[in-house]
Amino acid sequence: MQNKLAKILFSTRLTAILFIVFAFAMATGTILDRNMDTSPTPYTRTLIYNAWWFEAIMVVFVINFVGNIFRYRLLRKEKWATLLIHLSFIFIIVGAAITRYIGFEGMMAIREGATETQFLSQKTYLTAYIDGDYVVNGVAQRKVVEKEVDFSPRLDNDFKVNTEYNNQPVIIELEKFIAGAEKDIVPNDNGEEYLKIVEAGEGQSHNHFLKAGQVQSIHNVLISLDNKVDGAINITNSPEGLTIQSPYEGEYMTMATGATGLLVKDSIQPLILRSRYLIGNMAMVFPKPVVKGNFDIVKKPQILKGDEDGVVMKVTVNGVTERVKLLGGKGMNNAFEQVKVGNLDIAMRYGSKVLELPFGVKLNDFIAKRYPGTENSYSSYESKVTVVDKEKGDFDYHIYMNHILDHRGYRFFQASFDPDEKGTILSVNHDFWGTWVTYIGYFLLYISLLAILFDKNTRFADLKRMLEKVKKQKQKAATILLLFISTVGFSQTHSANDGNAHSRPTKAQIDSVLKANITPKEHADKFGHMVVQDYSGRMMPMNTYASEMLRKLSKSDVYEDFDANQVFLSIHESPLLWYNVPIIYLKPQKADTIRSIIGVPTSQKYVALIDFFTEDGRYKLAPYIQEASGVQVLNGTQKEIKEAENRVNLLYNVIEGRALKIFPVPNDDNNKWISGLEFREDGYREKIEDSLYGNFINNGFSAYLLMLNNAKKSGDYSKAEEMLAGIKKTQVKYGSEVMLSDNKIDAEIKYNKYDIFKKLFSWYMYAGTLMFIVLIMQIFNDKNKIINVTVKVFGFIILGLFILHTLGLIARWYISGHAPWSDAYESMIYVAWATMFFGLAFGRKSQLTIASVAFVTSIILMVAHWNWMDPAIANLQPVLDSYWLMIHVAVIVMSYGPFTIGMILGVVSLLLMIFTNEKNKDKMLLNIKELTIINEMALTTGLILLTIGNFLGGMWANESWGRYWGWDPKETWALISIMVYAFVIHMRLVPGLRGRFGFNLLSIIAFASIMMTYFGVNFYLSGLHAYASGDQIVSFQFIAIAILIVAILGFLAYRKYKVHYKKK
Repeated sequence: MQNKLAKILFSTRLTAILFIVFAFAMATGTILDRNMDTSPTPYTRTLIYNAWWFEAIMVVFVINFVGNIFRYRLLRKEKWATLLIHLSFIFIIVGAAITRYIGFEGMMAIREGATETQFLSQKTYLTAYIDGDYVVNGVAQRKVVEKEVDFSPRLDNDFKVNTEYNNQPVIIELEKFIAGAEKDIVPNDNGEEYLKIVEAGEGQSHNHFLKAGQVQSIHNVLISLDNKVDGAINITNSPEGLTIQSPYEGEYMTMATGATGLLVKDSIQPLILRSRYLIGNMAMVFPKPVVKGNFDIVKKPQILKGDEDGVVMKVTVNGVTERVKLLGGKGMNNAFEQVKVGNLDIAMRYGSKVLELPFGVKLNDFIAKRYPGTENSYSSYESKVTVVDKEKGDFDYHIYMNHILDHRGYRFFQASFDPDEKGTILSVNHDFWGTWVTYIGYFLLYISLLAILFDKNTRFADLKRMLEKVKKQKQKAATILLLFISTVGFSQTHSANDGNAHSRPTKAQIDSVLKANITPKEHADKFGHMVVQDYSGRMMPMNTYASEMLRKLSKSDVYEDFDANQVFLSIHESPLLWYNVPIIYLKPQKADTIRSIIGVPTSQKYVALIDFFTEDGRYKLAPYIQEASGVQVLNGTQKEIKEAENRVNLLYNVIEGRALKIFPVPNDDNNKWISGLEFREDGYREKIEDSLYGNFINNGFSAYLLMLNNAKKSGDYSKAEEMLAGIKKTQVKYGSEVMLSDNKIDAEIKYNKYDIFKKLFSWYMYAGTLMFIVLIMQIFNDKNKIINVTVKVFGFIILGLFILHTLGLIARWYISGHAPWSDAYESMIYVAWATMFFGLAFGRKSQLTIASVAFVTSIILMVAHWNWMDPAIANLQPVLDSYWLMIHVAVIVMSYGPFTIGMILGVVSLLLMIFTNEKNKDKMLLNIKELTIINEMALTTGLILLTIGNFLGGMWANESWGRYWGWDPKETWALISIMVYAFVIHMRLVPGLRGRFGFNLLSIIAFASIMMTYFGVNFYLSGLHAYASGDQIVSFQFIAIAILIVAILGFLAYRKYKVHYKKK
């Protein structure tokens, strides 16, 4: 029996089952949290991540790894790399267990000048103090009950504690849990009369309940209900309604209608419900009439932010039951609620636990840095603190993103800050042993995985030797492979019928006027070199700003024959004309609701700004925008309306001149640049002391446009160019701290001009397709020197395209100032680069691999330039401003390249099986062997990179916000992909799963986990990486078609594989 159990626990079958079960459980957890604000939630933590069976899987993993060390004799020196892999995962799982059961974390809020020695736990607890008449040695005894809880509105929460006090049984159980709760009056004819007052203060709302006949002080202002008091705001309830008499002047606004009125001092006026009253420095709302009832925990209205949750607890002592109603939750430390049950006094609280530090932390100063010229776009924020430690001594320290304070086992991370920027919020973590045990596992893993690639005794080395053997076995007559490749091209033109056919000018008339007055490209290019500051604070050449504007408005890089520089100049020269230019793009079909609202035909692809306004100037989308603003999850129509709104605002701001931020504000702490319009409207005339420079800001650009207009008549643009030079001198003089160098301006304009990544996708596709064709010709006539040379030429062409690809990435890195894989577009072009890199590396052994990978690279680049990805260079988020960006993101995204190669080689291998017959099966087998070996090498490389990258991400998370693993969907799906590909690679060790057909088929299917990791998490799930959750970029119909194609491919391939190769 013992041997039989050991055989099961140490078997590779169990390993394979654990890989799949573990992956399936994690995938279920992320999907269950799909529509939540974040992930994981209490729901998935309870059902999956903290469940006993989930932890049991990890325990069985450890047992299985230990058993396999002895079963496969991994203690031999030639197996050291494989041994370290098994040991590393044992350390990682043990470290996770230590963190789970010993480590703790929480949040600490400190105001400037204050010293804190406490912080609130990340976990929530129900705490009860039970007091009675039990005395020991003259000291009254207290029973403390404290239980960790993790309630969820999606669970049938079950909580019950049986305890006793002085031999009296005490039962505490949960009656109900309400997420986003508040205390309110529930109508009851036997209750008291109350008037609810919602008072706004310090950026938050507070509920107050005024009992009939009583007086209450709110911020030292007396308010009474049915009890007239001199000097108080007296509210009277009568059958005719509520009246208010105030000793202060005030005003009110009815929120539903926007109607306003004055509150006259000492006069009796009707109290208008659901209106905001401003009395002195206090704002308050009376949401409903006087209600007779009792207090209870109720669901907070959805329009209000529900920070607190509510629980109603039943407490039973000797058969007597009382209910305790508590508000609290994560990050809350509310006061205890008292209740007397029988002869016992019980105090209860629900929320975070207060944890003590063995030292203090004093906040000396909090500093929030913004991107140049922005108000709420933060480039970084930091806390200057002093550690007050009587035992170890005091010292000063700076805490900022990716720079932590580590002292006596406690680690402090910059998490957030108070809205007034006078206080900081630090994340606190205490997990010394868990972190170090896990890190030991990480380092063993990195060493062993890299050794897999280079040690001569590993499976990867065996694959290299097998590949050489297969190549020697290949016959002169090659196989016939014909892949039907269709290229997809797309272009955008503006039809002559765009625009409206009302009394307005036609598009042809508008275009003829534009053409007659357009600025020549030569001068427009010089204008494009001017530096401008965009709304996010990024400094860029005007050419970049104009290009991004035109692309966002029209989804095109040109309007008719005019480039972005010419269009941008024309808008400022003839702003009224551009109200009528049909340049705003509306999606086919999806935006038909918008077309109906603004009154244009459903066939019209481009509309003008004037189409969005009525004849009396009202904005047609206004009511729909207001409706969408009150919705948390937008539907498809609302998303289209929001997109149209963004385009309308963009064009309007450019026409108005507000976007032309080309003038630096002297001595501005945030290096703000402004436009002439901002100078006139936002009070900069008074702020800028140099009146001469102020006059230049006010009139400089208008003077340039006047000179430009004269230049068009005379043909002499020297005066206009001198004016551009004058603007540049002021930029250098007053904005030198953020001014771009000429080299950077030239580099960015060239980058915009050549748009190398957009062109590369078609070049890669042409080269890959033609190389396939030539390879097919080579199969029939491998002795033809022209064909052989042509194959080599295409190989060099693809290598040349890869070099251009590399140079494009380097250029983007230089221009942006950060590694070019920080957003969706950059990561896509980097995945394409990694795919081609590994394709060329493995392609030394197979020309078919190079052709296949070039085609896949072109597809990736084509996807990168679909409309839902923005290729604009953006500022870096504070958390990404780290060397970890270059390490973690580079490695993990690079892993997608080999996995993509594995997928396409799996497809090619199955196609070869489909085309196999009795005559060519031997030749086909050699090619299938070759591609399968390369496929396994690619998947092994990808798995190594993904594993290293994922756990490097854990280290980055630990350095940024204090935990190396938190079941965020991104890291979870990366781990799922690791499990899936580990299963695929270990199939050769599992009886019944060995074989080239199964391996190649699963290399295709497994790629779905990579697609989910890359696209699905970002666009479909919730979490830290879900920057576009809810935007459906791939329809379920597309997914169903892909599954059907793979199923048909697998079915047809297996029929031939079963006949010709199954026993080989």
